[in-house]
Amino acid sequence: MTSNSSYAAAGVDTHAGDLAVELMKEAVAATHGPNVLGGVGGFAGLFDVSFAKDYAKPLLATSTDGVGTKIAIAQALDKHDTIGQDLVGMVVDDIVVVGAKPLFMTDYIACGKVVPERIATIVTGIARACADTGTALVGGETAEHPGLMGADDYDVAGAAVGVVEADRLLGAERVADGDAVIAIESSGLHSNGYSLVRHILNTKAIGYTDAAADLSTTWGEALLEPTRLYTGPLVQLLAGPHADAVHSLSHVTGGGIAANLARVLPRGSWVELDRSTWSPAPVFRVLNDLAGTTLESAEGTWNLGIGFFAVVAAEAAASVIAELGGLGLPAWQAGTVTIGDRDASTGSARRLDGWEQGAKGVDGGAVRLVGGYAS
Repeated sequence: MTSNSSYAAAGVDTHAGDLAVELMKEAVAATHGPNVLGGVGGFAGLFDVSFAKDYAKPLLATSTDGVGTKIAIAQALDKHDTIGQDLVGMVVDDIVVVGAKPLFMTDYIACGKVVPERIATIVTGIARACADTGTALVGGETAEHPGLMGADDYDVAGAAVGVVEADRLLGAERVADGDAVIAIESSGLHSNGYSLVRHILNTKAIGYTDAAADLSTTWGEALLEPTRLYTGPLVQLLAGPHADAVHSLSHVTGGGIAANLARVLPRGSWVELDRSTWSPAPVFRVLNDLAGTTLESAEGTWNLGIGFFAVVAAEAAASVIAELGGLGLPAWQAGTVTIGDRDASTGSARRLDGWEQGAKGVDGGAVRLVGGYAS
């Protein structure tokens, strides 16, 4: 008791941490299937991978990420039930890009003060999204950092692991000349570009509880729209009749539209994405109007309505679009892959005549957006 009292005097409440675990335990356990061993609260999560013996050459895929400054809006509104879905989307939706099925995830929450109900709400959101994507939440950590973070401040991060058969691995090497580039609709801003969002609102002295008339809600509610989860439907697509037609996938996150597509195209290929094939959602238009900028200027920051890309065999494009729609993911063809010379220079510069190439260290294809957006 003396040790704990001394720690409490330093601002760390271990009893609050224990209560948070009790409050979240049921939601976390609901993500556990027969492969999870040991339950909640162990030093390490255990996951039985005996099933991998049925693979000819199983490859493990891993991803880690956070939510970024979108958390500042959740904190300002004291609304924490959706930020967990944002985290799972940022982490698990990167796993499926290589064709892998997610297996398990762990989370990490750092905070200035453990408020059990708040921590439990965050983790319950993570668990709910894990369940929606077929991912077991096998462990996590909540760290209290008094003096380093404010009492109401927190940050979340996570990591996940998935598995894919080696000969089913998706990527640029599968992409062929004439492949169709299928765009999959986002649910809004997702979790990228929020530093710019917050700057725009701050410059205009707009509060998160202020009404956003053009969005039929408050600004805070509009900006906390949770990230769409793509993994469940995409895993079904990759197990279905059109699996062989899917050559590569791209998750549109930091870096924007063209750069993320370029990462999953082969060197020497190029794509012109036709802006007229979609209309960015009102939240993007209103933010750009407030900033006095154009939608085109935000293409490297926000997803502008495209959350994912699927590069598929041309003859299967219509069928894949229909299947995605049936799985709850509205999709359309936004471009076509060409492998060979293009009119603009094929130099390696990241930006040349509007082309994006060499994004995030990947020496892939080149992408640019052309035309004007649909009204």
